[in-house]
Amino acid sequence: MTFISAGDPNLSTTEEMIYLLEDAGADVIELGVPFSDPMADGPTIQLSSERALASGTTLHGILDVVKKIRTRSQIPIILMGYLNPVHAYGYETFCRDAVESGVDGVLLVDMPPEESHELIVPARRHGLDVIFLLTPTSDDKRIAVVNKLGSGFIYYVTVTGVTGARTSVSDTLEQELSRVMRTISLPVMAGFGISTPEQAAEVGKMADGIVVGSAIVKLFEQYNGVELKQQMHRYVTDLKRALS
Repeated sequence: MTFISAGDPNLSTTEEMIYLLEDAGADVIELGVPFSDPMADGPTIQLSSERALASGTTLHGILDVVKKIRTRSQIPIILMGYLNPVHAYGYETFCRDAVESGVDGVLLVDMPPEESHELIVPARRHGLDVIFLLTPTSDDKRIAVVNKLGSGFIYYVTVTGVTGARTSVSDTLEQELSRVMRTISLPVMAGFGISTPEQAAEVGKMADGIVVGSAIVKLFEQYNGVELKQQMHRYVTDLKRALS
């Protein structure tokens, strides 16, 4: 699963990048909904959020882009972001519009599962998966709640702290993932900190799938135009090859 911030640097580039990511081997697209206070994100994704907001990106605009993408691609698309924009949009209206646009699921990092009723009820009515996070500090009670309420898959945060590339995989990750996967009935995707093909291959042996975000978003800082597309395609192809 590859993460990009929707609207960075603009929504037309986002649309082009989704086709490119699919061609390079991505199985799922995670679209970040830009927010002014992205507290779970490190500097790389914070800056991408700022660039997206500066270009005028809105949740309505993101849904319009997904609708356009659905005329050419059926790759699963997950919206990842924060509760405030969805709350402002309206839970029922958001779930209806998201599904009509072709969104498959939503992950709101600051919405505790115990307080998710307002979203889960309309989401289930409209067929929108609600995805929850688990972390190395999640206790058995939280794991049980997420297993009961979540749908689509579970996003396992491989490190404590914010998003961002790490130099190595935690020595305890395999043990932590095994504990979670014994209890969780949904697929478990592992993310936060995976940045190299070698790390992808290592974590890919432990989980049902991997998520790469900050390392991909960093390319938007470093390149643009044709060079950005070339670098992105090469990087994601290398990740896919390592997993295979």
